[in-house]
Amino acid sequence: MKKTTILKTIVIAGHFIAVMLTCKPAFSQYIGQYQKELTNRSEITAKAQSFNLQDVRLLDSRFKQNMERDAKWMLSISNASLLHTWRLNAGIASNAKPLGGWESPNCELRGHIMGHILSGLALMYASTGDIVYKQKADSLVTALAECQQVLDEGGYLSAFPKQFINRAIKGEWVWAPWYTIHKVMAGLTDMYLYTGNKQALDIAEKMDGWAFRKLEPLTPQQLATMEKTEFGGMSEVAYNLYAITGNKNDKRLAELFYHHAIMDPLANKEDKLAGFHANTQIPKIIGAARGYELTNNDTLKTIAQFFWQTVIDHHTFATGGNSDEEFFFTPDQISKHITATTTETCNTYNMLKLTRHLFTWTADVKYADYYERALYNHILPSQEAETGMVTYLQSLKPGLFKTYSSHDDSFWCCVGTSFENHAKYAESIYYHTDNGIYVNLFIPSELNWGEKGFKIVQQTRYPEESVTSLTVKEAPSRIPFSLYIRYPHWATSGAKITINGKVVKISEKPGSYIELKRVWKTGDEVAVSFPMSLRLIPANDDAKVATIAYGPLLLAGDMGTSGINPPAPFARDQLEFVKYNIPEDVISSLTVKKRKLTEWLTPLAGKQLTFETKDVAARPIPLIPYYQIDKQRYVIYWNLK
Repeated sequence: MKKTTILKTIVIAGHFIAVMLTCKPAFSQYIGQYQKELTNRSEITAKAQSFNLQDVRLLDSRFKQNMERDAKWMLSISNASLLHTWRLNAGIASNAKPLGGWESPNCELRGHIMGHILSGLALMYASTGDIVYKQKADSLVTALAECQQVLDEGGYLSAFPKQFINRAIKGEWVWAPWYTIHKVMAGLTDMYLYTGNKQALDIAEKMDGWAFRKLEPLTPQQLATMEKTEFGGMSEVAYNLYAITGNKNDKRLAELFYHHAIMDPLANKEDKLAGFHANTQIPKIIGAARGYELTNNDTLKTIAQFFWQTVIDHHTFATGGNSDEEFFFTPDQISKHITATTTETCNTYNMLKLTRHLFTWTADVKYADYYERALYNHILPSQEAETGMVTYLQSLKPGLFKTYSSHDDSFWCCVGTSFENHAKYAESIYYHTDNGIYVNLFIPSELNWGEKGFKIVQQTRYPEESVTSLTVKEAPSRIPFSLYIRYPHWATSGAKITINGKVVKISEKPGSYIELKRVWKTGDEVAVSFPMSLRLIPANDDAKVATIAYGPLLLAGDMGTSGINPPAPFARDQLEFVKYNIPEDVISSLTVKKRKLTEWLTPLAGKQLTFETKDVAARPIPLIPYYQIDKQRYVIYWNLK
């Protein structure tokens, strides 16, 4: 979500043109989930299905700690403050303290955080079962229903007047009203799917009906004009509602948000992304993916798959993130964009959503490999480890530091998506077929597949260690069942698997799945080891500009905290520190002289996942996993001499 400056409480934004069994399930947000709540069934044959989020519980790890910090923050934000602008817009009195930043009463984007909070609380309830999250969110839903009723505008509901929509239709400058409406409709839909709140579904369906009646009379030219303004995932949420309700107008609304200027080149497999605001486009592609699943329209499939592959191959940094100054740049120009304004966190949030869809279609391990890469090297590092505050951009400029939000005076778009990011870590650890389970991520967790009577517990200190164990707690009797263990592409040193202490012969290669098929019994234990090694990841346009990885982890040079003075690294404005002075002693060039990586970078004795350079710079440089970088300066991309 692009903006240029914040002056006091006035936000001014830029203008954007800105051989496995298959299954054919119903689906909600992802194939396989919440089938009882659905009217429509998927029109495609999928290779993998998602578990309901309630089926997986996180065990202690950095992921669970991030989730707990996220939960604490959401619960600390008063409902009265969240509802303040909504009530005022409906003509309902409110004396609550307004939220700040992008939720300020005179910010045109006001209201977007409500949708993210609803989604985050719903996801947190599904992830933990703790009723406190549902209670807070239910209260918000009840209040929103009151606002919608008092407004009495045929289902319209927002924290801003509907004239904002009229401005977008006319092509006048306005800050993304459909984007905000999408966030709220998505939050309400999540409340129905994850918590069973039927009132939330009713509100969302009324909003959808109003939107359809507003847009259905427009000409293609009028729609094209409107769609130059960022509109988020309106097509996605409309398709989601269609899957739930079967209302064909929901599907027709989704189709009205088909943005030809972006979609048509992608349908022709043309990369014309340069110059477009990245996070404006990614949700449109998620909508295409949802549309393909419901309609079996191969054009939508082509768009989604081509876009994903193009972005990953030609526009993505080693972290898994993309964009510079929030925009896609010329393909294969990574080394020219190692700047202070790289990799908006929202972009990766949305790329991971798209990745989940594409994985279910094919069960191709490349999607799971990317998911791990972006999860460990962009999403996990986006949260500050003490306060729980989060990043907007993650700078790749050597010697800079992460800028984190404030508690209640930022509320950037990436604050909103962070409420969801850290609440749903459990959603992509496991997938399933009719008679097998994919183990995609190595995160301490418990999976309870009640339908099949299969329960497994995964215990691991990965990535601090390279071993994970899977213990069968319950298993269906006398039925052969497969575990598909992801064999990461980076695990070039081989793999070792034992079942109950006996070594399993492995013929598969890295970048595939290892199938373990047997009649499982309670107490069976699988131990999996993927030894990690160091490697260079060069920029796609210059082999002398490279990052350093160890297994799935990007390593960052720890440059200390010199010159970072409070309130840094916390800020109201996400761009506040992009021009911060870089100390002269920051080192980003290494004189390696064609030596092997392991000759000049070695493990530091007594410190896990810590390495140190040797004889390549004026002083030894410690390198640690990027996700462990918190408030210090860092270097990720190095100039190699």
